[in-house]
Amino acid sequence: MKYDVIIIGAGPGGIFSAYELMKKKPELKIAVFEAGYTLEKRKCPIDGDKVKSCIKCETCAIMNGFGGAGAFSDGKYNITNDFGGTLFEYIGKNKALELMRYVDDINMSHGGEGTKLFSTAGSEFKKICMQNKLTLLDASVRHLGTDINYIVLENIYNEMKDHVDFYFHTPVETVKVLDPGYRVIYKGGEADCDKCIISVGRSGSKWMENLCKELNIETSSNRVDIGVRVEIPAVIFSHLTDKLYESKIVYRTEKFEDRVRTFCMNPNGIVVNENTNGIVTVNGHSFEDPDKKTENTNFALLVAKHFSEPFKDSNGYGESIARLSNMLGGGVIVQRFGDLERGRRSNTKRIEEGTIRPTLNATPGDLSLVLPKRILDGIIEMIHALDKIAPGTANEDTLLYGVEVKFYNMEVKLDNNLETNYKGLYVIGDGSGVTHSLSHASASGIYVARQIINQA
Repeated sequence: MKYDVIIIGAGPGGIFSAYELMKKKPELKIAVFEAGYTLEKRKCPIDGDKVKSCIKCETCAIMNGFGGAGAFSDGKYNITNDFGGTLFEYIGKNKALELMRYVDDINMSHGGEGTKLFSTAGSEFKKICMQNKLTLLDASVRHLGTDINYIVLENIYNEMKDHVDFYFHTPVETVKVLDPGYRVIYKGGEADCDKCIISVGRSGSKWMENLCKELNIETSSNRVDIGVRVEIPAVIFSHLTDKLYESKIVYRTEKFEDRVRTFCMNPNGIVVNENTNGIVTVNGHSFEDPDKKTENTNFALLVAKHFSEPFKDSNGYGESIARLSNMLGGGVIVQRFGDLERGRRSNTKRIEEGTIRPTLNATPGDLSLVLPKRILDGIIEMIHALDKIAPGTANEDTLLYGVEVKFYNMEVKLDNNLETNYKGLYVIGDGSGVTHSLSHASASGIYVARQIINQA
């Protein structure tokens, strides 16, 4: 098979690349290879009844498939350069914001209309945070919700499916450099193309690392974020979530001067399992539909760890901590904050007697046996700092699920076109190490598509 453009990965970057190419250059022959399934076939078997915990499917329906890991992660599009990646360092701040707004326009025209755009700009909460040694980052936040995000993705796919060749449940093994072009070798065959866009997301971090070694593409060491997911009654954070929805709050610890941040806030949401390369970690979802809302809000507290020489395997470090959690708890561990501070293990009785009804069936345990002391001390400090702006955060019954790990790719060396040292081989989205969010990943896809269109 021969294509003008092959895209590896049907996450946000891959989807928006293919969409832009289809709309602006319809004569191009485009293929998208994806390890997971179509949207309607992406069903996690955990039902809380017959299947109560992760059974480690061949391909994780939460992480892989059309829409990528972002398909079920609450549909939050943060339009900002303050967090979510460093795309602006490659293409400029104004261009990055312009493309993020363009992505928002596409989402609005495919079923997202009527959803709310929140903003932290001019918020009185910035002052309150500063008064309590916290920093509230600036952003406009489009909240689609997992349910509306599904509809948007479904509509985009329906528009694309007759114009783009999609190969689902077809993991790509490797990419070979031809002269000219590229050969994509996948399970059961191979296909050639003039230009290749790699958009494998965080779940493709190991694959991307191996490909860079094969092709001698330079990479630099990146970070790993390690922490917990906090679950509290929704009313405790309602004054923030009602006005801001997603509040990115950063705290510098007094003890070690580490940065701890809130991440992926899900008002009235649920806590869920996530399977990355066979390791079960925790994440959160929420919904726009009032019937699907819960009485709890959840968010992550993450500590970023950067490593210098001689250690280079930041993802391996995160994986080892997650594996320890899996070994002790058979998956995700949950602990009451009061038990953690007392230095005792939570048990089923204490969880059931608490005032918070857990939304994830996790194993009661002791996170101090899993997380390094420095990281755990930072998380405890952060919870007490948040308690000053949202009293009740540090209540004894606050639930902590662990571990949550955000794996980042080794940052691939790219030029300002997001192109590798091989002409026509692009790396976009979270798989590049450049972006860490739906908005940035989607914008990077549009940007590369336009580079290809301008060259055609």
